[in-house]
Amino acid sequence: MNRLSIILPAKNEAPALAALLPRLRTAHPDAEIIVVDDGSIDDTRSICKSSGVECLSSPYSMGNGAAIKRGARAATGEILVFMDGDGQHDPADIKRLLDQLNRGYDMVVGARDWGSQAGVGRGLANTLYNWLASRMTGHPILDLTSGFRAVRADKFREFLHLLPNGFSYPTTSTMAFFRSAYPVAYLPIKAAQRVGKSHIRPLRDGVRFLLIIFKIATLYSPLKLFVPASVVFFLTGCVNYAYTLIAYHRLTNMSTLLWSAAVIVFLIGLISEQITGLTYRRDK
Repeated sequence: MNRLSIILPAKNEAPALAALLPRLRTAHPDAEIIVVDDGSIDDTRSICKSSGVECLSSPYSMGNGAAIKRGARAATGEILVFMDGDGQHDPADIKRLLDQLNRGYDMVVGARDWGSQAGVGRGLANTLYNWLASRMTGHPILDLTSGFRAVRADKFREFLHLLPNGFSYPTTSTMAFFRSAYPVAYLPIKAAQRVGKSHIRPLRDGVRFLLIIFKIATLYSPLKLFVPASVVFFLTGCVNYAYTLIAYHRLTNMSTLLWSAAVIVFLIGLISEQITGLTYRRDK
């Protein structure tokens, strides 16, 4: 039987951990449980010690993704389970994820329903991400941003260098698995209301969520983003040329500029596609 490592990134989540860690230990007594303390200033370390759980502490906050990477490097299990330290995820669902993983998958993600989303805005944003990622990959993606997932450790560590230090590690890892043809499954879960206050700020993180959309495309196939943009520039140039030809009987600089932009955008996409291919190349 493969050894299990459960990794929980946590920043000032002491009240949630106090209730969660005993449940985890009871449900999985033989598992390695690692709490990655992302610069907490509460009682996170003492709660981990009293619960007999390993705690990796940072002197300052480096981000959720950085905590995930630290935990993945330190874990000794062949199977890694990532779950939030804020009490949203039910330890009982871990067995369901592992059962699905044993059916031949390399990653199984807990997919939240609409009622488990943290507000209407977050729910709409996640729906948009899921739709776009599904169109890009050709596979149904039910929850691109879920932080509750079980993965095979050797596969996950291949992509540690790609993972950002911020909150978008689920997006990056999911797209990396699809790009590398590692099978991914989704399992419906119910996420509870988090304990305490969320660290996500809508205004501050709004731009970050928009960048996730572009990251989805560039991580999987940049040409699928750049070719449509190139076509838009080209067709706009054609429309402008038709108008100026009829109205002024000449070719204007604007049409030439739009056609040039179409060529440049296409070439950028072509180069990006080659770079993406090199990113996923595995050198023995």
